[in-house]
Amino acid sequence: MTANSGGDIAPKEEAFKEFLTEVKEIEKRDSVLTPKQQIERLLRPGSTYFNLNPFEVLQVDPDASVDEVKKKYRRLSILVHPDKNQDDPERAQQSFEIINKAWKTLENEETRAKCMDVIEEARARTDQMVVEKRKKLKKEGKDVHVDEDNPGNYKHAVYVMTTKLFADMERKRRDLEQREMEERKRKREQEIEEEEKASIEKEWQKNFEESRQNRVNSWKTFQAGSSSSSSSKTSKTKKMKTAFKPPKHKAESR
Repeated sequence: MTANSGGDIAPKEEAFKEFLTEVKEIEKRDSVLTPKQQIERLLRPGSTYFNLNPFEVLQVDPDASVDEVKKKYRRLSILVHPDKNQDDPERAQQSFEIINKAWKTLENEETRAKCMDVIEEARARTDQMVVEKRKKLKKEGKDVHVDEDNPGNYKHAVYVMTTKLFADMERKRRDLEQREMEERKRKREQEIEEEEKASIEKEWQKNFEESRQNRVNSWKTFQAGSSSSSSSKTSKTKKMKTAFKPPKHKAESR
C-alpha cells in the first residue's frame, strides 16, 4: 500500500518541479512578468475597462499571430495561477480567469475579428486626429510637427483610443442588456396582470352562474310555493262556500 502511494506521489512531485522550473525561466526571461506584478496589473483600478481589450490583457501586439498569442497566454496563465500564488489565491484566481477569457476571445476567429475591427477603427480615428492637429497648426502658422509623429506616442494614442472604443462598446452592451431586461420585466408584469384579470373574470363568471342557478331554483321554489298556497286558498274558499248554508226563510204567521 505504501509503495503504491509513493509511486502515485512521485510523478506529481516531478510535475510540480517542472512547473516551478518553467516559472523561474519565465521570470528570468522577463523580470517584469512576475506573479505579483501581473496580478496587480490585471486588478488595478479601472481594470474593468482596461481588461475589455484582450490584446492589452495578454500584452500582445494586435498583429501578433495566434501562435505568438498562445505562447504569451501560457506564460501569463502560469504566472498568475492560484497554485503559484498561494499567499493571495482569490486575486490570483480572478487574474487567471481574466487571462483565460482574453485567450478564448483571441483564439476564436469571429471574436478576434471583432476585436481587430475595434483596433482598426482606433487607428483610423487616431490618424484623423493627427490630420486635424496638423491643419490647426498650419492654420495658426506653426510647425506642423505633432507628438504622434513619434512611433511610441502614436502607439500610445492608438492604445488610448482603443481603450475608449472598447469601453464605449461595453457601455452600449450593458445599456442594451438593461433595456432588454426591463422590457422582459414589463412584458412579464403585463402577462401576470392579464392572467390575474382572466382568473378574476373566470371566478366571477363561475360565481355568477352558480348564483343564477340558485336564483332560478329559488324562483321555482317560490313559484311552487305560491301555486300551492293559491290552490290551498281556493280549496278553502270552496269548502267555506259549501259549508255555509243560509237559514231557511220561515213564513210569517199572523
